[in-house]
Amino acid sequence: MVDARKAVVLLSGGMDSCVSAAIAREDHGPANVAFLHAGYGQRTQDRERRAFGEIADFYKVAAHDRLVVHLDHFRVIGGSALTDESIAVPENDLNSAGTHGTSIPVTYVPFRNAHFLSVAVSWAEAIGAGAIYIGAVAEDSSGYPDCRPEYYQAFQEVVRVGTRPETKIEIVTPVITLKKSEIIRHGIALSAPLHLTWSCYQGQDLACGICDSCLLRLRAFAEAGIPDPIPYQRVASVRP
Repeated sequence: MVDARKAVVLLSGGMDSCVSAAIAREDHGPANVAFLHAGYGQRTQDRERRAFGEIADFYKVAAHDRLVVHLDHFRVIGGSALTDESIAVPENDLNSAGTHGTSIPVTYVPFRNAHFLSVAVSWAEAIGAGAIYIGAVAEDSSGYPDCRPEYYQAFQEVVRVGTRPETKIEIVTPVITLKKSEIIRHGIALSAPLHLTWSCYQGQDLACGICDSCLLRLRAFAEAGIPDPIPYQRVASVRP
């Protein structure tokens, strides 16, 4: 059964959030989905914003169901290779500490997803939405602490306590337990526009092909046995 409540989808423009958007459309119906994009001063901010717009256009999302916000304080705060250009983005280093490890990679943006969720909750409460979809991935990601299931369980309680008594907003993480290759297959099954998504941490014209995010994406497509539909500046060798 389709859930007729409005759903807010946090859409970065990346593959995981795109597939989450496709799932939200299946769960709630195309007319009941609103897209939220948050720029945070990241290196590829303009390119990700373009991907958001193209995916929203693909799904014919109305203007009043699109919201773009700018969280530029992350660039001032720093502490991440994604927002501080004095910190190098790792290249050809997929198996470094942070991926399935205990160390946190330099591409982690301190407590970023809490800021995204806070904006989403505010908008959802204002428009009467009953769900927020976010494309966090736990196991097959870069080791970010704010992508763990327990993080969203804890934030769910914050939402319950911090909103109006009559407000009922569910945080939905539809791909959190999936491998990247499974996300791709799920996206293909739902005809998600993966060709419009952007994953690269440092390229704006062509994906670099050698940053952590590009390598994860390329490996996932190789594991799925499906060609990656976007071009790359150069492609490192990845094993499925």
